[in-house]
Amino acid sequence: MDMKLEVVVVPVADVDRAKRFYETLGWRMDIDHVADDDFRVVQLTPPGSDASIIIGTGITAAAPGSLEGLQLVVDDIAAARDALVGRGIEVSDLFHDAGGVFHHAGTQGRAPGPDPGRGDYGSFASFSDPDGNGWLLQEVRTRAPGR
Repeated sequence: MDMKLEVVVVPVADVDRAKRFYETLGWRMDIDHVADDDFRVVQLTPPGSDASIIIGTGITAAAPGSLEGLQLVVDDIAAARDALVGRGIEVSDLFHDAGGVFHHAGTQGRAPGPDPGRGDYGSFASFSDPDGNGWLLQEVRTRAPGR
């Protein structure tokens, strides 16, 4: 049985502000459905992605800004970072994990610059939405077998 991750609900305090932010990233706005003052669903999709996010009102009890480590895979980390900075987004410098494995929580274990061997899955940059939900860019040029 196939299962595909389709949507991630991202908790935000101000839907319009968050919508503007994600559109500034270049994400496609798919849906903006308002049922009433207590229920609104906004779905946005990153370019090239099969999965989307949903922000809104009355859709989650999670605290705004409580998500961290959401990952966006790119094939050129430096170019992706530069493109976001060019759109006015505050993005960290490139980093890799000092231990050579998946990044640690927060900024612990970050070593400056991309992975020294430019190995797939090893280079990152981070940014947050206006509520503090944390996103990571991760460079993957060639996927691991079976991925």
